[in-house]
Amino acid sequence: MKLQFAIAALLPIAAWAAGPFDGTWKTRIETMQFAGKPDVFELSQGVFKCGRCAPPYSVKADGNPQKVSGHSYYDAVRVRVIDDHTVELSNSLNGKPIFGDLMKVSADGTTLTESLKDMTGALTATGTQVSKRLAAGPAGSHAIAGSWKILKVPEASEAAISVTYRMTTDGLQMTWNGQSYDAKFDGRQYPIANDPGRTVVSLKRVAGNTIEETDSRDGKVTDIIRMTVSGDGQTMSVVDKDVQRDATSSYEMARQPR
Repeated sequence: MKLQFAIAALLPIAAWAAGPFDGTWKTRIETMQFAGKPDVFELSQGVFKCGRCAPPYSVKADGNPQKVSGHSYYDAVRVRVIDDHTVELSNSLNGKPIFGDLMKVSADGTTLTESLKDMTGALTATGTQVSKRLAAGPAGSHAIAGSWKILKVPEASEAAISVTYRMTTDGLQMTWNGQSYDAKFDGRQYPIANDPGRTVVSLKRVAGNTIEETDSRDGKVTDIIRMTVSGDGQTMSVVDKDVQRDATSSYEMARQPR
């Protein structure tokens, strides 16, 4: 889960001194909206299944790291059942912690609150995600079992929501939490430096104030992100289509004072 996170956050030159994307931007988490298929979890008889992970996986929920395959950011998952309403997930890559997710279901079973940690960058990015139950799990399963629709992200750290862009004569540079890319508007793929998932990006200039970014990992498209800066240059609208999970998140970012 990319924290899905959702979480799940995503993140001047003389030739174009007043470029619409130049500067540091912060996500307005109160504007975040989510659409698409819900998250689906199962936890019964000591086995945890993540049905909406890409690809889905099934591991023992015994508190020990379990090997999984097919995931760019992690190769092991640890699931620890804390109580009847609380489960802790930890993902790692080559033994290094990558993602953390403390999942708590409300007493009435209708709300799931996740405390998320993303350790892919220079600083640990944190946030909280709240979902509502759409369907219950099988009889006798843990409270987190069932399907859940993300409602909101009540809080997120500076490391999670801040990203800096700089226009070049024929492309765009991005910096987020120790990761960066320098890509041109030529449709070619460029790597994101310091990204443990080995993401590559390709850019397309749709209009003067609109850029479309396509992210790929291991030869497969993962996200198509369209970014549009408002006429006054103070707001950026972002629509992120998660291709693998058939889900879309949209939100606004605010330009920060120089």
